[in-house]
Amino acid sequence: MEFFCYHRDRPGSLPLREELTEAHWSYMDRFADELIARGPTFGDDGETPTGSVHIVDLPDPAAARAFVFDEPNYQAGAYRDVLLRRWRNLLGRTMWDFPGGRTGGDRYLVLGLGEGEAVDLAVGQKESDDLIAYGPLLSDDATTWLGTAALVRAPDPDRARAVLTAERYAAVEVHAWEFGGRR
Repeated sequence: MEFFCYHRDRPGSLPLREELTEAHWSYMDRFADELIARGPTFGDDGETPTGSVHIVDLPDPAAARAFVFDEPNYQAGAYRDVLLRRWRNLLGRTMWDFPGGRTGGDRYLVLGLGEGEAVDLAVGQKESDDLIAYGPLLSDDATTWLGTAALVRAPDPDRARAVLTAERYAAVEVHAWEFGGRR
């Protein structure tokens, strides 16, 4: 079962996150085979971390909750909150398989928080060229559509937002994002 996790930073927690960098990476190393995508999000300045994305394939919702809540930054109080949803990998690949690689162009997390009928459940070939990860956010039992999450290469936030039918969502968030993992 695939899960989308977004830990949002608590304001002022950067020193704590920096202190826990190795503990965080070591924790994530334990899930290397299960990770579909990972990486930090950043504020408007493009440098201040604001959160951490992890898309992971785990056996069940209980394992996903353990993954999210046992993470060292969460345990230490660096995160304000966590968005955890079932997810479906519509591209069928990991971020490491993205043909565009780790560099070249700006990268974004686009979160469409659902309302009403499901939308954006298919990916066209043209759009997939710049999609790093893409899929619906679902309830624990995967029967209810709750939104869409995408990691995308785009020239700016507005172009990143355009991967979703924005007017069909209760809210759309766009965050600067980069490939995560050890440098």
